[in-house]
Amino acid sequence: MPNEKRKDEGVSEPWAHLRLPPFPQVAVRVLQLANKENVQLHQLSDLISSDPAFAAEVLTIANSMLYAPRYPASSILQAIAVLGATHLQGVCLTVGVRTYLGRSMNNPAMRALWRHNLATALIAEQLASGGWLDKDIAYTAGVMHDIGRLALATIRPKEFTHLLETHIGSASSILQCESDLFGLDHCEAGRRLIADWKLPVDFDDVVYAHHTPREKDAPWDIAGLIQVSCRLADTAGFAAFPGCEATPYAELLEELPAREKWLFHSDVESLAFEIGQKVNAVDPV
Repeated sequence: MPNEKRKDEGVSEPWAHLRLPPFPQVAVRVLQLANKENVQLHQLSDLISSDPAFAAEVLTIANSMLYAPRYPASSILQAIAVLGATHLQGVCLTVGVRTYLGRSMNNPAMRALWRHNLATALIAEQLASGGWLDKDIAYTAGVMHDIGRLALATIRPKEFTHLLETHIGSASSILQCESDLFGLDHCEAGRRLIADWKLPVDFDDVVYAHHTPREKDAPWDIAGLIQVSCRLADTAGFAAFPGCEATPYAELLEELPAREKWLFHSDVESLAFEIGQKVNAVDPV
């Protein structure tokens, strides 16, 4: 079973020699500041506005059909008021990751990987809207869940792109391929990034455990939510690895708590269309 035991003793030798680009500092500081009690909206606004390019992307997302505000925001302060401080974290993480990916977004395989993250986040948000988990946290966790894979793909882009485009097999075999390439899989890499980039540690379990199978009757937690959302994204046509066989939609619906099944369409085509529109609102093709 992948990720059966955490490797907390020291830093793996291959990882110690990797030279990753830094995560955008505006995004890091927003995530840290938004987690503090009694944070003032103008503090968040001033911080985001200090980076015009970053601020422009946040405004674009806040004014997109994803949120469909009655009155479009013309300032970051207005955007924060529309989004709320908690959801702002997810939007800033979205912009931060896309900024981090930079030119690699021109690579079709990398773009597919990124859109898989967005689809997972949006499905997780929809699933959590039933009230059993916070939907803002669910969205942010969805964006975060494969951050280790996105980072690994920037280190050896040619080799990783080849893996993305040609791999046929199970999730566990993909994890093994990553370990062969880098000395660690993307789940462990995600945990290292949280520490190295000084991101909030809230999502450590998500990035590490989203490929660990849930026990049948285990209580639902955020990692389990992201795992099923990730598989739903694959089935809806947003697979990170197109060569992997997707789980049938009806089978995935049966895994959901009974009270949440009504949140989803009865057919996968309708889900794919709905999620596709939302993904395109955040990340225009």
